[in-house]
Amino acid sequence: MKYFRHYIVASCLSLFAIPSSIALEPLMTDRFETEPQQRWSYVSDQVMGGVSEGRVVFKQEEGEQFAHMTGQVSTENNGGFIQLRRAIAKKTVGSATGAYLKVRGNGQQYYLHLRTAGTLLPWQYYQASFTTTAEWQVVKVPLTAFARSGNWLSKTVKPNSIRSIGIVAFGRDHSADIQIAEIGFY
Repeated sequence: MKYFRHYIVASCLSLFAIPSSIALEPLMTDRFETEPQQRWSYVSDQVMGGVSEGRVVFKQEEGEQFAHMTGQVSTENNGGFIQLRRAIAKKTVGSATGAYLKVRGNGQQYYLHLRTAGTLLPWQYYQASFTTTAEWQVVKVPLTAFARSGNWLSKTVKPNSIRSIGIVAFGRDHSADIQIAEIGFY
């Protein structure tokens, strides 16, 4: 009788197991370890004639590794951004419901930008804002909070179409100073 009960329990549990062929993929997370410069790139509005200037350095402080983006954002010459961006491999965020980052900075407003398979032109993206503080904080942004940059894009972000994520100082003249210790999807 004892063995029969174990068999029944094991059989019932197997009904709820996810076969390995359809198991959920792990979601992309980056803690800026092991050569982050191979995964991340810096871009500014200078690629389109703007005059914003900045840089990104990868640092370690008190055991925390992070990306540190600083610069001057200028709206002159139709510019207005500096950005740290990473490509997202297919099938690494298909089950995501949001993005998150562990961040600190100079108290300014910054943006997360997502590009998808449908954002074909350089000025197309999905955007969500957040504000930094001097202390590390975790900011979580549901995909439903990302606004499209134009009406020609799909109204909502489809997670399986996400192709890049960026941290952006954007849209107004200001000094940028932001540190990101972790970024990923949930």
